[in-house]
Amino acid sequence: MSRIVATAAEAVSGIQSGERVFVQGAAATPMLLLEALAARGASLRDVETVHLHLEGDAPHAAPQLSQSFRPNAFFVGANLRAAVAQGRADYLPVALSEIPRLFRQSMPLDVALVHVSMPDAHGFCSLGVSVDVAASAVACAKRVVGQMNRQMPRTFGDGVVHVSRLSAAFECDAPLPEHAVRPSSEVDQAISRHVTGLVEDGATLQIGIGAIPDAVLRGLTSHRRLGIHTEMFSDGVLDLVVRGVVTGEEKVRQRCKIVSSFVTGSRAVFDFVDDNPLIELRASEYVNDPAVIGQNPRVTAINSALEVDLTGQVCADSLGETIFSGVGGQTDFVRGASLSNGGKAIIALPSRTSSGSPRIVPRLKPGAGVVTTRAAVQYVVTEYGVASLFGLNLRQRAKALIALAHPGDREALERSAFERFSPRPASMLG
Repeated sequence: MSRIVATAAEAVSGIQSGERVFVQGAAATPMLLLEALAARGASLRDVETVHLHLEGDAPHAAPQLSQSFRPNAFFVGANLRAAVAQGRADYLPVALSEIPRLFRQSMPLDVALVHVSMPDAHGFCSLGVSVDVAASAVACAKRVVGQMNRQMPRTFGDGVVHVSRLSAAFECDAPLPEHAVRPSSEVDQAISRHVTGLVEDGATLQIGIGAIPDAVLRGLTSHRRLGIHTEMFSDGVLDLVVRGVVTGEEKVRQRCKIVSSFVTGSRAVFDFVDDNPLIELRASEYVNDPAVIGQNPRVTAINSALEVDLTGQVCADSLGETIFSGVGGQTDFVRGASLSNGGKAIIALPSRTSSGSPRIVPRLKPGAGVVTTRAAVQYVVTEYGVASLFGLNLRQRAKALIALAHPGDREALERSAFERFSPRPASMLG
């Protein structure tokens, strides 16, 4: 039976030292519950928090609370990078599709902190804009604590939670964190032109948030019969729906539906998904299952990277030994696209960082994590063109990738490739 309380502090009062606490993430981060939990830090020790990317300040990760809380992140956002780098928090590399299995088999949850809609006339709340791994956490946790928000959209799919499942809950009326759509740079637009040239009519898209995905979506207005099956989407999809570009009519799974596991962006996209039967937010173990993804036609998975080396290895979660983000769904959708009839897995990135460092490199930085292996990569795109790596040997890959690099970096890359792949006397091989 639920215990409806007046404040977030009362709702988290039952959490004890040594417990493992799941925190819902992205735009559904239960900030009031997290702040109330952090305020209890003086009375708690060794509470492990597990979560994907969190919005807000991550108050539980403050240096002065390092004895009270140990964040363990599946995906590291800007608010946790310093804590991970300083050893006050941990990063657990795992594909989104595998996290629910973790909860069931090897990472039992004591408490789940979730951010839900108000209950309907039948007592059912919605996990709203972030179903992803939260649905599995609600199913697995011993206790579920809810932040019931009048401004949380109600979504169709796997995010239904009956109020009786909540051990404690409090009500609030608070806006969700928003991300404004950023203007595209010339580099973003150039990348978009190359990517959209790879997208066929009738394709099923996986695409995320950011300047490049937004530019790609803006470049798809002349396409037809596109479908969406993606781990997340944002505002860029809305215009394509209004224009009749996204219809989903050629999909096999959830035909004519937009399928995702979480949504982030502006108030407009939150209003769009609210009580909208066109949208199904499903658990990540379904959305990110490569066997499910691959059943749709011409799956075109568009992901990014921090670095790509000359053999095609894709680093997407770290800058050398410094953890930057996470595995997310990249490996799931790269594999799913490869299983799809006519599928394409695309890694799109600028040739250089904003500070001018090359992102097509001879070798990944020491300690860098390979998220997509060179055996799995298919297409790499920069503002300078497209490299189709599938079926190319290492020497051929290097040549194709050098053509994508910034012109100022190509001479050094060519020297490196020559040293690595040119014939050598047997005496030099040891």
